[in-house]
Amino acid sequence: MADTKVDQMSVNVVKEPSMMTGAIPGKDWMDTTVTFKPGNYCYPAKKSIVEYLDKGLPGLFGMPREWTVESDDWQLPENWVEIILQGMRERLDKFRSFKVFMDICVRCGACADKCHFFLGTGDPKNMPVLRAELLRSVYRGNFTKAGKILGSIAGGREMTFEVLKEWFMYFYQCTECRRCSVFCPYGIDTAEITMMARELLHLVGVGTNWILEPAANSNRTGNHLGLQPHTFKQNAEFLLDDIEEVTGVKLKNLTFNRKGAEVLFVIPSADVFAEPGIFTFMGYLLIFEHIGLDYTISTYSSEGGNFGSFTNNELMKKLNGKMYAEAERLGVKWILGGECGHMWRVVHQYMETMNGPPDNLEIPKSPITGTVFENAAAAKMVHISEFTADLIRHNKLKIDKSRNDHRVVTFHDSCNPSRGMGMLEEPRYIHQHVCNNYYEMPENTIREQTFCCGSGTGLNTGEIMDLRMRGGLPRANAVKYVEEKHGVNMLSCICAIDRATLLALMEYWNPNVGVCGISELVGNALIMDGEKERDQDLRFEELAGVAEAAAAAAEAEAAESGNNEEGE
Repeated sequence: MADTKVDQMSVNVVKEPSMMTGAIPGKDWMDTTVTFKPGNYCYPAKKSIVEYLDKGLPGLFGMPREWTVESDDWQLPENWVEIILQGMRERLDKFRSFKVFMDICVRCGACADKCHFFLGTGDPKNMPVLRAELLRSVYRGNFTKAGKILGSIAGGREMTFEVLKEWFMYFYQCTECRRCSVFCPYGIDTAEITMMARELLHLVGVGTNWILEPAANSNRTGNHLGLQPHTFKQNAEFLLDDIEEVTGVKLKNLTFNRKGAEVLFVIPSADVFAEPGIFTFMGYLLIFEHIGLDYTISTYSSEGGNFGSFTNNELMKKLNGKMYAEAERLGVKWILGGECGHMWRVVHQYMETMNGPPDNLEIPKSPITGTVFENAAAAKMVHISEFTADLIRHNKLKIDKSRNDHRVVTFHDSCNPSRGMGMLEEPRYIHQHVCNNYYEMPENTIREQTFCCGSGTGLNTGEIMDLRMRGGLPRANAVKYVEEKHGVNMLSCICAIDRATLLALMEYWNPNVGVCGISELVGNALIMDGEKERDQDLRFEELAGVAEAAAAAAEAEAAESGNNEEGE
């Protein structure tokens, strides 16, 4: 964009003059300290939340306390350095990938300009190679012979409070999107480095509330909002009235906690309480009613999103296990998952190692088409987009594409389903069959190279809105391109966090572009048995041609009335 709006925003990162002019820096990066100020950091976790989590997973969340990020006293345990180094030692022994990633980087810089936060902020420590170096330098200084002897000459350094502050700032300016990993010649997964750094921070009680409170809620009530089962059920059922008002059809097959159902449907809980997720949920329900799917939703595992993946591996494992425990309790055959990002990275890449194969479940088989999803043989869980694409391919859905003609759609490849599980073609196949007006963003911004929303992995919190808008600038810029070239007015995606974060991003950078889930578009296009004549979509917005048809009808009526008067 020629006159970028980012210049209107305050700069949150203290920069050396050389960062702005291109001159040689006056200080080594190790000697450049961070400065916290409102807008460039997330609020720390509440004491009560840390206490709760520490009871369930003792030793992983440090010393519960109230502390202030801008203070020079974070009230750390006296032996906090020893705790972190011991934690690093244990993880180097436990996770082979962590040890490999610490050793093999040659700092070639191939990843440097691939991170949306570096592109948005211009801060060198947001280059993935340098962000990882914040952790790698402590590894070298304490766990390699060269680093112990030569120190900074060998790229090593001691663990100090200034280093801890760097970790807190920059590992919470990483969304674990893994775009940098696509371009790494060694295949280093920078997201796993961020995960390890956050685990180490949590060991000394340095965490953010927006991540830990939803994680605690998910553990306690089954969803990140902390909704009680009856509240979750009521919120979901309220949407049935909206569906009936739009379509004239009263849905009958939504059930909760029903034992013996064939399929357990797990969603991101945001889909039952907030726009635009509720419209995605309405799309789910219409699809299932349309095909007569025998399914149920658990109010005790009503959150597919795994906030443990932003925290530590043990909490990730525990929250993932809740879905499978409910599947066993209800006696379902397999699990169908909704449009959620981090749920799918956990299921696809970590599930079998963490929780083991769910032998009580069957390899998913569509009861409608007979398709056996062999790719889900290990996890026993199918993504709603591949399930829907299979229905379309077998002509099991009655679709009127024109019902989405008021939308000019582009698709955001959500990071975790795209790079994390290879969900690339199914969403596009669905779009082609439910939309007449669909356009792709530039090639280097989609599929495996998709840009992140800029607010994932627990960063979609209000206190860093300024930083989020910077981090999301590359994504917004690609949307701006197709908006100006093709008139795009709707950004589709398959992730609940994206639906929340992209909404704010579009409102700031591209206010004429809305955000939706793919299943909402499917729901709009479905021709339901017994439906009334449709003139609105699931958002109660007028369909294309309705106003013109009404005007034409009124004109014809007026003409006929005039003719009658003349005849008289």
